[in-house]
This record gives sequence, structure tokens and C-alpha cells, in this order.
Amino acid sequence: MNNDQRRKDKKRAYYQKQGRQETVVSPQKIGAKLRADAASVLFEILENGVSAKQALNSRLDAYDSRNAAWLQEMVFGSLRKLPTLQFWLRGLLDKPLKGNKKVLEHLIMVGFYQLTFTRVSPHAAVAETVGGAEFLRGDSLKGLLNAILRTFIRENTALKEPENPAAAAGLPNWIFKAINEHYGELAHDIIKQTNQKAPLWLRFNPHKIDLENFLSALNESGMPTQTSLAHTTGVICEHSTNITALHGFDDGWFAVQDGAAQFAAPILAPEAGDKVLDCCAAPGGKTAHLLTLQPDIRRCVAIDSDPDRLARVDENLARLGLSAELKCAEAQDLDAWHDGELFDKILLDAPCSATGIIRRQPDIRWLRQKTDIAPLVAIQKELLAKMWQILKPGGKLLYATCSILPEENVQQIQLFLENNSDAEVLPIEPIYAQYASVVCPTGLQILPGDGHMDGFYYALLQKRQ
Repeated sequence: MNNDQRRKDKKRAYYQKQGRQETVVSPQKIGAKLRADAASVLFEILENGVSAKQALNSRLDAYDSRNAAWLQEMVFGSLRKLPTLQFWLRGLLDKPLKGNKKVLEHLIMVGFYQLTFTRVSPHAAVAETVGGAEFLRGDSLKGLLNAILRTFIRENTALKEPENPAAAAGLPNWIFKAINEHYGELAHDIIKQTNQKAPLWLRFNPHKIDLENFLSALNESGMPTQTSLAHTTGVICEHSTNITALHGFDDGWFAVQDGAAQFAAPILAPEAGDKVLDCCAAPGGKTAHLLTLQPDIRRCVAIDSDPDRLARVDENLARLGLSAELKCAEAQDLDAWHDGELFDKILLDAPCSATGIIRRQPDIRWLRQKTDIAPLVAIQKELLAKMWQILKPGGKLLYATCSILPEENVQQIQLFLENNSDAEVLPIEPIYAQYASVVCPTGLQILPGDGHMDGFYYALLQKRQ
């Protein structure tokens, strides 16, 4: 089954589940519908706090792979450039739109994004964006949209930039300030990286295919690739694609996993006979890597509090021909799931601000708030304490986040060491540490773009005998 047929089947199943009739859009209006859907997704993210993944999922299935990719690019690109798009909008729209017309502001910004940052012709961008209004109950405002977009072109509005440096950088003030405060002269490059498109990383399954044949299969699919010395099973793809359409996906040849996340399993280095826990395991990429790296693990437990996300762990492991004990519970609630057995190795991929992956998930920069950080730090502290209780003497715990904020990383580990005399930090091997552009007193801090990877932090702890 090809990928477009898979999309059609998912779309049909979705409408059947909802008890709704599928709406058929004529080919002549697909362009307008795409713009309308992009605006609707932005509205859901920015006005209702819905994640981009959740808002996009049902809509992507309505299109073939090419149009689905275009829709995602419109959404992600607009999120990266949001403050600038809003700045232009405020300059050209006399009065904010309200109520059910508010979504049309997002449609206008989609138009600005096309006119400034894509190769869509000005005529098509204006015509299709204005046409999108009819799918958003905005027929009466088509004239307004047309006038604003044409004024934008005529007055070269795209040459104007916000004076606020955070807005010009496409970041909320608090993240912009935090990066500058913590990273000094490195801040400019970090901020620049947050607005780059993240590369697609794959991790091939050496039990099913070797590197040479995997690269050959990718090249035959028209996918140029790079490899990395530190990633023995990792491959960087030089452009994005729908991975489910790649040869070998259904056969479990590979998984999608950023290069920084691929360090987790080899740093923790499970041994034959180990009892291993993956805490906060969804969507299962690291669990799978642990099992692939060491097939003779005696017991592997993967725990997550979200049943839907845990189902994805099961699905991903099954596709790769792997299995683990899955437990749905809050990891820190030991009474709810722990059977008393101590673990040799624990991977704690802690809930965090996700500030290291905002180039890959640009909605995070607008959904995450400064006030979220203190509660996250408290959860991380509690998880560390609880997981330490169920680690064997001599065992190792790998603390990981996809954050670049010191309070979640270095400071969190320093506090843990002060409070736990039986804990020591082990050095991260140079083959991994060489990629970090910042020296870290405890652990390894990878910054966005280091070695083409996302921002990530690791600290390898050992419990003294």
C-alpha cells in the first residue's frame, strides 16, 4: 500500500468514527483549502493552546504527501516567523478581527509568509489565500484580505522588521533573554539555530539491515544522506520526507530518532543480564534503541503516564520486532507500579521545557511559558529521587532532557549530588562529548545545531556500592 492510499484510508476511517460525511473539495480549490487549513491550525495552536502535532494530524490525512508537506511547512514556517508576521499584521489591519473572524488574521499571516519566505508567485499567494476565506466563513471579508495582501506587496512591508530583538529573532522574550544570559557569545548561534529546519535523522536496525544496504535503499528512494562517526547506526537525511513511504518502514528497518537522542542508549550502555527501566518512555525510540543495542537484557520495563502515548510505544516496538514490559503509571508513584525489584540501569528522560527542540517543534516556543519552568524542575527533582530509590548499588542512571536551560540540567544535577552522598557523576566518553560546543561541569550539554543535532542534556550517575 502506498503512502497516499494509506492517507485516504485513515481519512475515511476518521470520518466514519466521527459519524460525519467526508467533504470533497474540487481540485481547483485545493490551494485555497490548504491555506484555510493552515490558518485553522495556527488558530488552534495560538488561541487554544493545542499542540501543532494534534492540530495537524487529522488535516494532513486529507491530502496527498506533497500537499501535506506543504501544509506542515506553512504552519511551521509561520510559527518560526510569528512575531514578524504579527508586526506586519498590526501595521496593515486597522482593527483586530474578533469572534469567529479571528481565524482570518491567521489566514492573512499565512499570506504574508508565502509572499516573503516561499517561492509561491505573488498572484497565486494572494488569490489562493483570499480564496481560503470561503472555507472559514469569511466570504464577506474577502475584499479586506485582498486589499491587505496587495498593500503588503505594493508598500514592500516585508522590508520592515520589529524593533524588539526577541521578536525579530522569532522568540518569546523570556526564551530570548534566557539564552543570552546563560550562553553569552554562543547565544547568537543558538538563536539562529532555533529558526533553522531540523534535519531528519534515522536510526537503522542492524538486526534487519546493515549500513551499506540501508544507505543504498535510501539513495534509490532519491534521499541523499550523511553518516556520523559517533552514530554507529545513525543516518542524516538531507531533505525531509514522509518516512512511512520509505522502503523498509513497515518491515522495521529503521526508526526516526534525532542524533542527540541516539546517544542515550550507548551512554547508558546496558549489559547482558541487566534489568533496565526506561522512565517516561513514550514514544519508545530510546526503549527500542536499548533493546537493539543489547538484545540480552534480562528485563526491560518502559513506563509512561499517558495511555495513548504508551500505545505508541507498543506500536513502535512491534514494528521493529521488539518487546518490553509496558506500564501505564506516574513513574514517581512507586506504589502504583513497582514490584520491589531493583534495576541495574535506569534511563530518566525527564519532562522538561523542550527548549532544545524548538527548531523541530516550533509551536513549543509559543505554548511553553516561563511560569512552566519551576513546576517542571520540581517534577524532575522528584523523579530523580524516586528513581534513585529503585536503582541497585553500583547501578547507573542516565538523566536526560531536551532542554538547554541550566536550571533543568546542570543545576538540577548539582543539587542532586549535594543531597545524595552515594551518587557520583561519571564522565561522558569523548566520542560523544566532542560534539558539544559548551563545556559543562556535570554531564554533557548539546546545543541546537551541534553536530546537526537538537539541544539535549545528559548526566550519567552511578550509585556507590
